[in-house]
Amino acid sequence: MKADCRMDVEDSEGSWEALGSRDPVSREAAMENIRQEVMRRVQNTGPAQENPSSPGAAGTCPSDLNHMLARLLMLSQRCPHADVREKCAGTLQSIQDIGARIPRPLGNGPSRFIPEKEILQVSRVEVRTQSIFEDAFAALGRLDNISLVMGFHPQYLESFLRTQHYLLQMDGPLSLHYRHYIGIMAAARHQCSYLVNLHVNDFLQVGGDPKWLSGLDGAPRKLQQLGEINKVLAHRPWLLTKAHIELLKAEENSWSLAELIHAVVLLTHYHALASFTFGCGINPEIHCDGGHTFRPPSVSSYCACDIANGNGAMEEVQGNHQVPEAPCEVEVLMEKMKQLQECRDEEEASQEEMATRFEREKTESMLVSTSEDEETLPSREVSRHFEDPSYGYKDFSRRGEHVPTFRMQDYSWEDHGFSLVNRLYPDFGQLLDEKFQIAYNLTYNTMAAHRGVDTSMLRRAIWNYIHCMFGIRYDDYDYGEINQLLDRSFKVYIKTMVCSPEKITKRMYESFWRQFWHSEKVHVNLLLMEARMQAELLYALRAITHYMT
Repeated sequence: MKADCRMDVEDSEGSWEALGSRDPVSREAAMENIRQEVMRRVQNTGPAQENPSSPGAAGTCPSDLNHMLARLLMLSQRCPHADVREKCAGTLQSIQDIGARIPRPLGNGPSRFIPEKEILQVSRVEVRTQSIFEDAFAALGRLDNISLVMGFHPQYLESFLRTQHYLLQMDGPLSLHYRHYIGIMAAARHQCSYLVNLHVNDFLQVGGDPKWLSGLDGAPRKLQQLGEINKVLAHRPWLLTKAHIELLKAEENSWSLAELIHAVVLLTHYHALASFTFGCGINPEIHCDGGHTFRPPSVSSYCACDIANGNGAMEEVQGNHQVPEAPCEVEVLMEKMKQLQECRDEEEASQEEMATRFEREKTESMLVSTSEDEETLPSREVSRHFEDPSYGYKDFSRRGEHVPTFRMQDYSWEDHGFSLVNRLYPDFGQLLDEKFQIAYNLTYNTMAAHRGVDTSMLRRAIWNYIHCMFGIRYDDYDYGEINQLLDRSFKVYIKTMVCSPEKITKRMYESFWRQFWHSEKVHVNLLLMEARMQAELLYALRAITHYMT
């Protein structure tokens, strides 16, 4: 009977996939099939169990039913099609009406930092965002919390999803299960259980061997070899040399250069995405572990009709998420930008002075504390996917160590990295370049309530500060501007998010740019994520280039 039950689940998978159709008639037919199947299971099984693996009555599959109910809950809140949301909520209500227990969401929305209604209203007023959400849902069968938060910036989201789809699903040097496993390894370095869990599910879905998930030592030797590059890239990328590449090429199960390019892009993508995940306070997906519970709420009864009425969130949309401490914060920053522009027009510092300012800023960036919190040890669920958990970012200058200077004029993405990626992983270099360009140039010419503002100076300061922390220098940039534009609390946030994102807290998120909109803070996080990815990637690609020559 257990095998028959599993077969029923597989047979019904087509109905779930059809919910992503743009044809409302197809969606309605699929939803009716799902409703009938779920009601049949509920009547045969009885009340849902909190533990998905707990045994049910003879001939039933409670774990499968729980999974279906959790999936209905997710769709009732996250499906971009209103008709599916309403019908899923109605089905859950019908189940509750006959006395069966239904799941309820844990947490308030996609982010712990941003009110749920503020995130969800974006797609209801932005036609382009809604269209992107529908396409993503049709391709993946879900609309994840990262995409929902990125929905504030549809131009970037479209490029991000296109790039990630190519990286994970299109033809490439690495097999699909290898790609997801490398994503797990990368996310685990920063203890990012959200991304680890997402890719554990995807890994199994594409036929990955469950034994690999018991720990890195259960994976093939070829993947284990990536452990050293994974940890160095994640925490101290300036230490990566061609010697690391030589080791991967010398082993019995050696990596081809094309496979290696694919692997380092995956590693840097998920290190950076872990930063974004923590920086935006991304919550677990509703249908995944930690996203829902079958236990009743402790205070008031939970009704499925609340889902359809949009009463799931406790917070209301607020234009300004908190009362600002500094009444003129935005104006002060705008005035500094104006003054710096005037100074640029009047005089230009010498190359010697520019170099001195860079070294000073690089040294000072090492002294910025990432967090006051003590080190936290990763859980076994996450740490089993990588080696040497004690290895992390360190404040090198305090230990008498020095981060060497990487001159962008000697090895840049535009002149060197782009062509190497495109040669060994055809077409992907172009996608990656477009994503970098969109993130760097994205602007609405606004700052809080002010319109018609040129923010290029501020965006460049943020991008270059991150690269400066990694020892990367642009000869034509005056690093003295960074201290003028980025205050201490902002620098602490940037360094923590880029170097130790697992330490980000809501207090840190709220402590910088207190008068700015949440969408502007998400914009900052996109800049930080892409600048970090490019910095890591440059060190990796330079090492591969040195190996090749």
